[in-house]
Amino acid sequence: MATTSFTKKSLGLEANEPAVTPPPPTTANTTFVKKPKLASQSKKREIPEGLWTKCPKCSTMVFDKELDENLKVCTRCQYHFPIGARERIHSLVETCTFEELDAQMTSVDILKFTGAASYTSKLEKYEKSTGLKDAIITGICKIGPHRAALGVMDFKFLGGSMGSVVGEKLTRLIERATEKELPLIIISTSGGARMYEGMFSLMQMAKTCGALAYHAVAKLPYISVLTDPTMAGVMASYASVGDLIIAEPGAKIGFAGPRVIKDTAQAELPPGFQTAEFLLDHGLIDAIVSRKEMKQSLAEYLDYMTAGRKLAANGG
Repeated sequence: MATTSFTKKSLGLEANEPAVTPPPPTTANTTFVKKPKLASQSKKREIPEGLWTKCPKCSTMVFDKELDENLKVCTRCQYHFPIGARERIHSLVETCTFEELDAQMTSVDILKFTGAASYTSKLEKYEKSTGLKDAIITGICKIGPHRAALGVMDFKFLGGSMGSVVGEKLTRLIERATEKELPLIIISTSGGARMYEGMFSLMQMAKTCGALAYHAVAKLPYISVLTDPTMAGVMASYASVGDLIIAEPGAKIGFAGPRVIKDTAQAELPPGFQTAEFLLDHGLIDAIVSRKEMKQSLAEYLDYMTAGRKLAANGG
């Protein structure tokens, strides 16, 4: 009987399978590549902008909504943050009683000032960023039961510098107050005269003080409120001649800067020099009033300062 042989067909497995066991060790040094470490994430959480503000005095993080409700005053240390002119007006006057005067008055580059940037370009820049035509807003309003003339400066517009428009708007406000027999309140914050207008800005010192002299002759009250900072030509003119001069806590008030005074006097300056508290201790201002109490205090001051005039008008 013949023997039949069968050939086993391969199923495509002829190729050797790769070894599953590690290769034998070699005598050569083996270099192992280390797995790179992932950068550890910082545990410090980023604070979203527009939600919290850090107090520059006590370093407390204050919730912006809480800060706004507290009139931009730190809830822990009572530091007074800077605020704009319109925000300040809103905090002082009775609702819907403010009638703005000379709202469209704008500065002119009469000297054709040139430098790192032209005066015209700076005016355009600050008008766009602040929404103001210049560094002051003036108008007639009611504070408590009293109708009064009110001028409020804004430091964000060219450092609250006093140029021809600031001086003219203030002078017109003072003259309107004198004509209408109204008490006058001016809230100042300024770095001084506006250098871009040269002598024209310096003349505003005399012009505003001249108008205030006529206001005083009419025996009408003028309250000057000093906020941080009130310096140079503004402090040397209308800001320092009020019948009553009050300031916000911690406000920097003076004529020249501390370094200039120190170099001129060749003497060390006392601690707290040029602060509202220092000036109150030395009799240069009459009172320090917190922003949260300003509206009520102004109403009470006007009660006292207009009492005699009201009595005379009633035949008393």
